[in-house]
Amino acid sequence: MPSLQDQLSRLVYSTEGGDTCSDCRQPKSECQCQDLADDQRLASLDGIVRIRRETSGRKGKGVTTITGVPAAEAQLKKLTKQLKQQCGTGGSLKDGVIEIQGDHREKIKGLLETQGFTVKLAGG
Repeated sequence: MPSLQDQLSRLVYSTEGGDTCSDCRQPKSECQCQDLADDQRLASLDGIVRIRRETSGRKGKGVTTITGVPAAEAQLKKLTKQLKQQCGTGGSLKDGVIEIQGDHREKIKGLLETQGFTVKLAGG
């Protein structure tokens, strides 16, 4: 029979606090895991935004990836939306990496430089 501690460690919902975070065991309304992860990601950046074209793992379809943007998750979502609109194409935000469909390196470089970012074209 599992101990009381084992049962509490698997707690998913409580009538007192509602849904709980699986990482920190705090109620979702008080959870700061996303903020901490965002802070760690920002601390590991060197301040240079890198833009590259990638085709690997995409069945030959090219995408432009933007990494190293020193911004919080909410700001990255807004930037992703803005870049997709400016390029007239689709894209997504995955783990702090912005992916824009197609080869739009020069256009994106110009857009990011006007917003004050230091930008490098990486790769070939």
